Amino acid sequence: MSTHSRTMAAGNWKMNTTPSEGQALAEGIITAAGPPATKVVFGVPAIQLMQIKEITAKHEGYYVAAQNMHHEDKGAYTGELSAAMLADAGIDYVILGHSERRDYFGEDDHLINTKINKALAAGILPIYCCGEKLDIREAGSHEMIVGKQIEQALFSLAPEQMEQVVIAYEPVWAIGTGVTASPQQAQDMHQFIRTQIANQFGQSVADGTTILYGGSVKPANAEELFSMPDVDGGLVGGASLSAENFVPIIKAL
Repeated sequence: MSTHSRTMAAGNWKMNTTPSEGQALAEGIITAAGPPATKVVFGVPAIQLMQIKEITAKHEGYYVAAQNMHHEDKGAYTGELSAAMLADAGIDYVILGHSERRDYFGEDDHLINTKINKALAAGILPIYCCGEKLDIREAGSHEMIVGKQIEQALFSLAPEQMEQVVIAYEPVWAIGTGVTASPQQAQDMHQFIRTQIANQFGQSVADGTTILYGGSVKPANAEELFSMPDVDGGLVGGASLSAENFVPIIKAL
């Protein structure tokens, strides 16, 4: 039985909130939640990164994540952001490998591995997303597929790099569908992922790795999900877009 603490509530705002709405949302959450017992991370649209960073900088325990970044250092990549840009702006985390990036933008684990290395080299902490689609879950191949994602994206890292990585398990069949994995399904996969990390990097690295659950986390199910021994917090989508939903999730940790 592992003994890690509940460590993070991360919100992925996706392509929602204008800058004025985002400011009100971040300030509203911070006011309502107060100093958090865990890290709280806002994954905000690129146009808001510096604005939300300015807000979180005044409040201990609150951090900002970019929702993506480019894998090259600089160059003719119109519309993209590099790791160095994010680091210089004081951004703490970057979400990499989200199922929407994989699905809509064709990102694979080899590309994501490159991005993870660039982020770490720049001093930005990656939140690495992995997870399976419904047909894979139904075929019983979910551990094989997630194991492969973990291996391709993370196994090339050194142990001291791996210690900087947060993993988010997102069953794609439970994102935005209203379907949530049962707490036991979440626990089983988190335990599987932690065992993968232990086999590759050693037990102490695995015990220190934060593994978040992301798949329709809501105030109603947060406490039960977070009570599982290997669920260290949540990467929250829709419910992170209002203080009334996100604050109870923070408090459930």
